[in-house]
Amino acid sequence: MPRKARSEPTSLLARENANDEIYERIYVAILEHRLHPGTKLGEDRLARIFDVSRARVREVLSRLAHEQIVDLYPQRGAFVAKPTPQQAMDVFEARRLIEPAILKRLVAHLTTDKVARLRQHQELEMDARRRDDRRAVVRLSGEFHVLLAELAGNTALLRSLRELSTLTCLIIFLYDAPTAMSCRADEHAEIIEAIAKRDTARAETLMLDHLDHIERSLSLDSGAVEVDLEAVFKD
Repeated sequence: MPRKARSEPTSLLARENANDEIYERIYVAILEHRLHPGTKLGEDRLARIFDVSRARVREVLSRLAHEQIVDLYPQRGAFVAKPTPQQAMDVFEARRLIEPAILKRLVAHLTTDKVARLRQHQELEMDARRRDDRRAVVRLSGEFHVLLAELAGNTALLRSLRELSTLTCLIIFLYDAPTAMSCRADEHAEIIEAIAKRDTARAETLMLDHLDHIERSLSLDSGAVEVDLEAVFKD
């Protein structure tokens, strides 16, 4: 009995770690536009790909659905979320409310280490652009905003911004596919400089202009694309 009591927590931890890994791989595939909006996420196929049970896959899909990254339909299954134009506008409205608050909190709790982390991330973005690595550019552009929330130190804001950032990636793919790099590096650089100077008002203004620029770049044209799940998650 004691041996069993010790093994159960270990087994639970292993299961949670496996779920987190599957979650992250799907999440990153969405950020990098390898999984398109509307893509069906079949439980059987994902279970084979990740070599886990359907129940494990179902847990991960439920988590993604809770974060509005995946849509679940009875009798049809799970699909990568496909935001409507109205939902896209709602996302940007929410970001315009949340991100200035994130910047205000970040500047109020700013340290040299936090500024260094922002500059390091900017270097990763610039390197991806120099290499013309579009997938990395898209992912890093979204992660810049998540990093701001992380450094601000409010977990509720971080959770909300992470979800909104992922939805924005889906929106960009749907309505701005030819110019999916619309999160411009120079705008990120200007925001970082304002933060480093503790100029909250300028940082907030730059962020709002940045979000407006992304939203204005959107069009309402979209189309469904068939995706090979095995190819997306191939090691």
